Amino acid sequence: MIDLASSLGAFAIMLADYVDLAEVHESFWLTLRILVAAACGGILGWQREAIGKAAGMRTHMLVAITSALVISLTHHEGYGSADMSRVIQGLLTGIGFLGAGSILKLNTEQEVHGLTTAASLWVTSAIGMAAGYGKFLMAAIACLLTGSAGVRTIETTKMIK
Repeated sequence: MIDLASSLGAFAIMLADYVDLAEVHESFWLTLRILVAAACGGILGWQREAIGKAAGMRTHMLVAITSALVISLTHHEGYGSADMSRVIQGLLTGIGFLGAGSILKLNTEQEVHGLTTAASLWVTSAIGMAAGYGKFLMAAIACLLTGSAGVRTIETTKMIK
């Protein structure tokens, strides 16, 4: 017959080995960081989607969530400032490549499209990093400033149509 007490003890040991967030408080703050990043990315992506740009809400949310997740995890694991600097550098470089893929040079010398999309992906990544660090006010202010820059574009696009 199986002893219930020893089975529960084994379960507790297994849980301690495989559950990385032991405290509810810690889990809450890490989850909040990801949710704030997702909300900011969603707002910026919605604004881009509303004017018919290729990188829309999903893309911006994914960029923000990824940035917040990477920063939160490395910060949670206790990386030093030199290591965090390299993580940030890697994130911004990767997003730079993603943005470069959205830039198109057309036939004429002065016809280039996608620079604003690339810039919006880059700033979305930075906002995600701020949220990942737990700097919610900084992330919110940057989101509002970035989003308000696009409001005029939405209004102009609606007037042209």
